[in-house]
Amino acid sequence: MFLESIALINFKNFSEKSFVFDEKINCLVGNNGVGKTNVLDAIYYLSNTKGYFNSVASQNIKHGNDFFVLDGIYKKEQRDEHIHCSLKKGHKKLIKRNGKEYEKLSDHFGLIPLVIISPSDTNLISEGSEFRRKFMDMIISMSDKEYFQDLIQYNKTISQRNSLLKYFAANFTFDRDNIEIYDDQLTLFGERIFAKRKLFITEFEPIFNKRYNHIIATSKSNETIEHVSFSYKTQLEQSDFKSILKQSLEKDRMLQYSSAGIHKDDLLFQINEHPIKKIGSQGQQKSFLIALKLAQFDFITNKSHIKPILLLDDIFDKLDDQRVGQLLHLVNDDSFGQLFITDTHDARTEALIKETGQSYKMFRL
Repeated sequence: MFLESIALINFKNFSEKSFVFDEKINCLVGNNGVGKTNVLDAIYYLSNTKGYFNSVASQNIKHGNDFFVLDGIYKKEQRDEHIHCSLKKGHKKLIKRNGKEYEKLSDHFGLIPLVIISPSDTNLISEGSEFRRKFMDMIISMSDKEYFQDLIQYNKTISQRNSLLKYFAANFTFDRDNIEIYDDQLTLFGERIFAKRKLFITEFEPIFNKRYNHIIATSKSNETIEHVSFSYKTQLEQSDFKSILKQSLEKDRMLQYSSAGIHKDDLLFQINEHPIKKIGSQGQQKSFLIALKLAQFDFITNKSHIKPILLLDDIFDKLDDQRVGQLLHLVNDDSFGQLFITDTHDARTEALIKETGQSYKMFRL
């Protein structure tokens, strides 16, 4: 599978721009601020129906305009897939596949698998548990529609339960039977989500460890030992979901929101049995994040039997030469498909890409 072409109208800094891509490697080069990352975000948008760098849809419209359009042609399993995305201020986002509008945007998720590696991925280490949960949920949802729907229903039910708790507080009342209706629904969806998250960790961790060891193989001395791991932190390891909800009810009434459940789960990232956020060097954290994303690529490929499109945003400036060389070595084989790279130095980028021996195109913005 690969993206043959894309057209952008009023998307971020572009009034109108189109590209015809190479099946293997595509390099977007130019000074900072010319829109290289915006092109990658447009490609991401067509896969995920939202931007990677800004979740507020209307803010992707070019200043001074009231709409944007993205149009992409993919080659997938020897057939064309035409994906159209448009948004007009004050209107619902429109996604079409081969001329037919989706009834639900969620039906599009997973059709065009994609993985992006970006400097903003540091949020996975530096920020709160929400970022890591979303990372885990996105990977599982790519190949499991039932999980995705359970997640949607769980989040909807949590929102309704929170609204009910606020209503009780504002009106000095309480109805336990009403709360239990939502608790039963949360238990149903939450336990299924919990079981699939546990299975995901079991399958994903060895893939991640293999990727990390490959990345550091040429950048560390043989005497240096790095043991990386991540584990799943959840309240459901201690008790069943229904009991947890009952135990937290009085606290929830005071806080006016649901303080317990799988929406509080987290992933713990460690190196040599310590949090990588606290003791990991910049190089170790970068290698950890790249290994996570390449493991994401492998996991999706194994589940869907389709090679995701891989976007590498400005990573050459964030890694030393040894790590860049190792990364290019990793992606320079038949296990990877189409690749997009952004960089500020066109000569350096082209020289590195030529060493792969793959076909490529350079786009100077």
